[in-house]
Amino acid sequence: MIPVSADQPVVIAQFSDLHVTAPGVRISHGIDTAAGLSRCIEHLGALDRVPDLLVLSGDLVDEGTVVEYQRLRDMLGRVHIPVFLMPGNHDRRTPMRTVFADHDYLHAADRMFYHRDVRGLRLVMLDSLIEGRESGDLDEAQLVWLDRLLQAEPAQPVLVLLHHPPVVTGFSRMDRISLAADSVASLCELFSVHPQVRAIFCGHLHRNVRAVCRGVPVSVCPSTAFQARLRLGRGRFEAAPDEPPGYQLHYWDGRNLVTHTVTV
Repeated sequence: MIPVSADQPVVIAQFSDLHVTAPGVRISHGIDTAAGLSRCIEHLGALDRVPDLLVLSGDLVDEGTVVEYQRLRDMLGRVHIPVFLMPGNHDRRTPMRTVFADHDYLHAADRMFYHRDVRGLRLVMLDSLIEGRESGDLDEAQLVWLDRLLQAEPAQPVLVLLHHPPVVTGFSRMDRISLAADSVASLCELFSVHPQVRAIFCGHLHRNVRAVCRGVPVSVCPSTAFQARLRLGRGRFEAAPDEPPGYQLHYWDGRNLVTHTVTV
């Protein structure tokens, strides 16, 4: 494995919970989700350090339709770095594969999990989508694949990405539709055996949240579309249209990992 030098760090951009709609459609509170995404794309394109890649960590569109995915694809035409897709609970695999047919890592069927290596750093993208449900899980085949992947290169640093956070946050409305407890337990067991996992990056919460899962830092990316009103306790999910769109930049220099949260 070739280490990353301090003057050639890996920079990963993460967009999450884009909720792109069909043209002319707005979601609750009259929010134009595409406008937020457009602002994030513009900000990303103006960075003085071009990221190595952009990962979209789920809820790419709002209803899972071909029309929405086609609009997203058109918008991503303004992004001039490699883009990698992951599904969230608002996504649907068949229309996603149809529109992004050239993204062969999405596979022909079943779950969309894969990995990419960038100058000695391994990114592992997992698929926690259960179609038709808001909560998520990780199937047995995916967990076995992850275990074998981590066993194969025990010295290689790894970042894991999935849509549903594997932690209880106190944000009760979202904790009720989080990653299934047995999936969390399986991940925790893997992390205890494979210490090369340096961090977990997620979405789903529509807020910037930091946590720890079995000693592994967890970073939840804000939404490019809208943030959720913070409720530590009971209460419904409610948009906070006064809070700006955002995304994250993850900076890895071969030893240290730093996450920057950007608001636009």
